[in-house]
This record gives sequence, structure tokens and C-alpha cells, in this order.
Amino acid sequence: MKKILFAAGMLFATTTAFAQQTASLVVDGAPRNVISRHIYGHFSEHLGRCIYDGFWVDESLNVPKKDRIRLDVVEALKKINIPNLRWPGGCFADEYHWRDGIGPRTERPKMINTHWGGVTEDNSFGTHEFLELCELLQCEPYISANVGSGTVDEMSKWVEYLNFSGLSPMTELRKQNGHAAPWKVSFWGVGNESWGCGGNMTAEYYVGEYRRYATYARNYPGAPLKKIVSGANSGDYHWTETCMKGIPLNQMWGLSVHYYTVPKTWGDKGSATAFSEQEYFTTMQKCLFMDTLVTKHSAIMDKYDPKKRVALAVDEWGIWTNVEPGTNPGFLYQQNSLRDAMIAAVTLNIFNNHSERVRLANLAQTVNVLQALVLTEKEKMLLTPTYHVFDLYKAHHDAKRLSIQLNSPDYNVGGEKIPALNVSASQDSTGTVHISIVNMHPSQKVSLQTTLKDVKWKNVTGQVITSAKFTDVNTFAAPDKIRIQKFDGARKQGDQLTAVLPPQSVVMLELK
Repeated sequence: MKKILFAAGMLFATTTAFAQQTASLVVDGAPRNVISRHIYGHFSEHLGRCIYDGFWVDESLNVPKKDRIRLDVVEALKKINIPNLRWPGGCFADEYHWRDGIGPRTERPKMINTHWGGVTEDNSFGTHEFLELCELLQCEPYISANVGSGTVDEMSKWVEYLNFSGLSPMTELRKQNGHAAPWKVSFWGVGNESWGCGGNMTAEYYVGEYRRYATYARNYPGAPLKKIVSGANSGDYHWTETCMKGIPLNQMWGLSVHYYTVPKTWGDKGSATAFSEQEYFTTMQKCLFMDTLVTKHSAIMDKYDPKKRVALAVDEWGIWTNVEPGTNPGFLYQQNSLRDAMIAAVTLNIFNNHSERVRLANLAQTVNVLQALVLTEKEKMLLTPTYHVFDLYKAHHDAKRLSIQLNSPDYNVGGEKIPALNVSASQDSTGTVHISIVNMHPSQKVSLQTTLKDVKWKNVTGQVITSAKFTDVNTFAAPDKIRIQKFDGARKQGDQLTAVLPPQSVVMLELK
């Protein structure tokens, strides 16, 4: 412990040598819409070691388990108040047939996961296991149904199996499999990436398919569905326009969009751990493109839905890099650096600031895949820098958004620039205000002067996530290199709030 504290002290001592810029912020205390906790959702696809060897482990593994569900992972996710978990995909959803994953496990048919590594799955983790996991996590399940290779009847029967409490063949089958009461699952994705791995459909064709599938996905007593349209790939605004124009508003709860921050190109995405400042800058620039995407897709939705009844659901997002050297390229296992933590924080700030329309989102993915919160290696488990951002930001769950006006200095590299700071703010049910701030500049502190309109407060406390290098990671040998630490750089000066933000940092301020 002494060594860790000394290292942290050295870190903050060295930051004082950095140059300093100034910024100003205005926070309006008049509360706006609620920031839905479901913005902070997660994603667990049958991909690599996310389900098998992540959540669902071998019976012989010496870790706490319920059945084969790994409980130390469960407890870590409960601590950040995980609100929902999306399953079984992703691309896997549109080759998954749910009846293969129910009943006695020894009798379940095996299948090939053609999307991710061509591995054989034994279907030991299916519907009942997933919903038990969600019960342990105390979160809502979000199920993506098979539209690409499935049928209307298959999805309809799955909804009935999960949600109907009366007498029917599906409820009898559920009872035979050991669950008398319905689960009443609300969130349902009608297909996934239907423009690509989910069927290579045109937008116009998918609209017809959606209307047909959605018609037979019934609202059973006490279980109204929140049906989510398989939406656009990144900046495909035609897809959003076609869906909003062609699907009645009362047939959809949400419309999805997927966007990944890729540091370089899809052919060579870049390393998760070895990158220059130029590549770091480009990655943060691409991360900020999420704001443009959300703004433009929301504007299209506003034309058809000015009352904002339909949510924009960013149900796949995160950084996607090359896999770690020596690992299966189909398993998408990548390390998680301080850069990734800042990507998470910036993206969540964007969602908070657009939360009148963005009401659900899912980071890809939860364990051992892409921008994971948790990495495991046999009995070992570590929490990534991204996990700690979600721990900090749980303060925003179901809080009321506060409007902000930010005047930020620029961060310049190679003749291009981005704002150094990124901010969001909210007020919880007790009246406490939380301000989350990202300083993306890797070598300059920023002195922030904040004016708070109609906010009553007496004290400020803070927490910070940072490290000496933006390439720093947590490893199984050093799992706490990057973690949440106390932040002492904020002060109350009259009615003003001042803070000196370390370079490459995520700061959460709490005003009471």
C-alpha cells in the first residue's frame, strides 16, 4: 500500500511542472430531463471469452460461483450499478436459435459460432442462465432477437416463453424447464446490424421485416415491450430516415445506432498499448465524432418525432483496436489503457448532454472482449481503467441533466485541434450536483473557473482517474496502477468553483 500511495504522490507532484491553460464553465442549476441510467448499459455477446470463460466458467475453476456464473465478476458489476445487459449479440444474435439453449444441458445441440472464430458452442449458457445472471446482477435484460436467420414465429414464441403467465404451450415448456413465473423482459432488439451481419438488408426491406416481426412480438399482461429498431451503421443517415418514416412511432421504443472508435483503419486498427501522441490525438478526435452522429441522427428523428417519444439507443460503442499479440483474432481480446478510460468518459458526457434523446446505450463489451470492464485469467480478475470511469459516473444515473456552457482551450497536434476539455453535469434527488470533466491534453493542466447559476452548495469534493502515460494499463501483476483516487484540486472561492485539472485525466466533482 505504501508503494501505491507513493507512486500516486509522485504522479501529482510531476504534473505541477506542466504548462497550464485556462477554461471557463457555466452550469445552469435549472434541471432539465432525466439522464436515464440505461445510458450506462453493457453488452455480453457470445464472442471470444466474454460468456464462456468470462461470465460462465468451468466447474473446476477455483472462484466463487453460483452454478457456473462467476460471482467475483458479478460483484464488480453490481458495484457500478449496471442497469442493463444486452445478449446474445451482436452478430451472433442472428444465428442464435433460442430453443437450442433451453432444457437439460446434456441434451442441448452444439453449434458453430461462424462469426467469431468458428468455435463450437455447447449451448450450456442459454436463456435461463442469462436471466439468472441478470437477476444476480440486479439489472434488466436486453435481448436481441434473431431476424437474420430466424422467423417471426421463433421470436414470437421466445417473447411468450419469457413473458406470458397464462396457460400456453410456451409457458408449460418454461415450467418444465424449472421457471414457473415469467421474467417479464422489456427490452427487445428486433434484429442486429440488419444492414450487415444481420442479413445485409436495405433499409427499405428491413422496415417491412421490422413491422412484421414487431406485430407478433406481443405485449403480455404486466410485460409491455420496449422494441428497438436495428438502426444505422455510424453515419448512415438514410437508414435512420427510412426507419423513422416507415415505422409507426407506437411500434418502436427505440432506434439504435452503432459506432466504434477505430484509431487507424479497419484493416489495421492500431495497438491497444503502443501508440504515439499523434495516434492518441486522432483517436480522441474520432471519439468526439459521436457528438456529431448523435446530433444528426437526433435531428432526423425530430422531424418525425418532435416529442421525442422514440429513444436513440447507441447499443454498441467503444474503442476497437487490434487484438493482443498471440491471441485468437476472432476473440477480439484487447488491453485497456488510460486512453480508453478517457474515451469512455468523453462518450458518456456526450450521451448525458443528449439524454433528452439518448436513453439507452451499451458499451462493447463487458468481459474479455473489446473495451472490456473486466479482464480474467483463470482465477485472476482485474478491473480496467474503463471500469473505474463507470464507477465514477454512476453518480449521473437517473439524475437531472444540467445545461452547461464551456469555453475550452484547444489541444493541437499536427495542425489540427480539438477542445481539451469535455464536460457534463447533473443534479441527483438529494440536490447534490456532479460535474464530470475530461482533460484530454496529455501534457498541460487546465485551470477551470466555473459559474453556477441557481445552485446552492457549500462544499466541493472530487475524485480523479489519471496516470503518468496515456498508454498505461492495469495488468494481473499490477491491477491497481490506474484506479480512482482522491482529487484535491477544486476549491470554493465565493460563489465560484475553481479547479486545476491534471493532464490526461477524468475528474468527478461533487457539490453539496
